[in-house]
Amino acid sequence: MKPIQVGMLGIGTVGGGTFTVLKRNQEEIQRRAGRGIAIAMVAARNVERARALVGTDAVVVDDPFQVVNNPHIEIVVEVIGGTTLAKDLVMQAIANGKHVVTANKALLAEHGNEVFAAAHAKGVMVAFEGAVAVSIPIIKALREGLSGNRIEWVAGIINGTTNFILTEMRDKGLSFDAALAQAQALGYAEADPTFDIEGFDAAHKATILAAIAFGVPVQFKRAHVEGITKLAAADIAYGFQLGYSIKLLGIAKRTAHGIELRVHPTLIPVKRLLANVEGSMNGIMVKSDAAGITMYYGAGAGSEQTASAVIADLVDVTRLHTADAAQRVPHLAFQPDAMSDLPILPMADVVTSYYLRLRVADQTGVLAKVTGILADADISIDAVLQREADEVGGEDANQTDLIILTHDCAEARMDAALARMQALATVLQPIVRIRKEELA
Repeated sequence: MKPIQVGMLGIGTVGGGTFTVLKRNQEEIQRRAGRGIAIAMVAARNVERARALVGTDAVVVDDPFQVVNNPHIEIVVEVIGGTTLAKDLVMQAIANGKHVVTANKALLAEHGNEVFAAAHAKGVMVAFEGAVAVSIPIIKALREGLSGNRIEWVAGIINGTTNFILTEMRDKGLSFDAALAQAQALGYAEADPTFDIEGFDAAHKATILAAIAFGVPVQFKRAHVEGITKLAAADIAYGFQLGYSIKLLGIAKRTAHGIELRVHPTLIPVKRLLANVEGSMNGIMVKSDAAGITMYYGAGAGSEQTASAVIADLVDVTRLHTADAAQRVPHLAFQPDAMSDLPILPMADVVTSYYLRLRVADQTGVLAKVTGILADADISIDAVLQREADEVGGEDANQTDLIILTHDCAEARMDAALARMQALATVLQPIVRIRKEELA
C-alpha cells in the first residue's frame, strides 16, 4: 500500500525532530500503522536549511498554503505555532478535507471550539497529543484510557521552565531572578520568558485538559492565571519547613456548582509524588471515581520528545484514515452533541486552603488580632509558624514573619479577611498568599 502523504508546516525544532524520528523508526512505525507514513512536502521560511535537512525525501516550499492546498497531501502537520497564520492554515486544511496533527496548545486553547466544529462538519480528525506535556500521553489517557470514569480533578506541573526555576529556588536558595537567569543560561527559558513565567503556557494546557476531562468547550479566557514572578525564596523555604513544595500547577476540578480552571503557585505536601517532580520535568495527576488517582510523568519539552507525540498522532490518524467518522474518538472525548454546559467558576467561588505570610511588628497581641480576623471570617487555622526577630535579622530585627496555614474556605472570604489584615498598622508589608492543595 502506498504510504500516506503528509505535509509539514514548519521544520524547526519540533518539525525537524519529527522528520528525524519518523525516518529513523520508519519500519517500526509502519508495522504499527499498517502502512508507511511519508512526509512528502514541507513549508519553511528558510528553504535552503529545510532542503539540507530533508534532502530529496520531500518537496520544500516557502508558501505554506501550497501544502494545505495540495490535493495529494492527506494529513497536514502544523508545528509553526501561534494563533494567526497557524489558524488560517489549519482551517484551510480542514476545508480541503485533510486531517490535521498539531502541537499548538495556544491555537487549540483559544480557537479550539471553532477548529473542532469545522473538523466535525468535514468528517476529518484533528489530533493534538503534542499540545500538552509532550512526552506524556495524557490526551490519550483522558480521552480513551479513562473513558469509563467520571473524572473529578486534574492537577499538573505542565510547564518545565517554571518547574526548573522553582526547583533551583528551593534546592539552592536562589532568588527568582537568579533562578530565571540560570534557566536562560541552560536553554530552559527563552530570552523573553513571559509566556512561561506568567503562567499562560500552563493555562493553555490546563484549558485543553479541562475540556477533555469534563466534556466542556475550551474556555481559556475564563481561566484564572497567575505566574511565579512574585514568589520569594523565603516562602519556598518556609513551605518546605512545613512539609510542602511549591509548584506552578494547572488545576481543573469538577464541583457541584461548576468547573474550577486555574493556574497558580501551589503548596503540595512533600509526600505526594507530584511534589517530587523536579527540574524541567512534567507530572500530571488525575483523580477519577473508578481508577482512583493515576499519575503521568515525563519530559514536557524537547525536539524528539515532541516528535514522539506528533508521530503517535500520525499513526492514529493513519489507522483511522478510512474509518467512518462516527466511529472515531471525539476530539474532546465526549460526543459533540453531548457536551456539558457546566460553567467555569469565578475565582471568588473557588474553595481551597491557604498559606499566608505576614511581615509584622514584633509586638504583643499581633497574632491575636490576625487570628481574630480569620475567626470572624469563619476561616479555621491548620498551623502557625512564627520566626523570631533574630531569625529575620539585620535592620528588621523588630519585625517577624508570621506564617499561617488555613483549612479550606472560599476565595471571596479569604480576600475579605486579607483586606482587613492588611489594614492593620502592625502588618508592615503586602501579605503573601499562596493556595494549598492536598491532592488526596
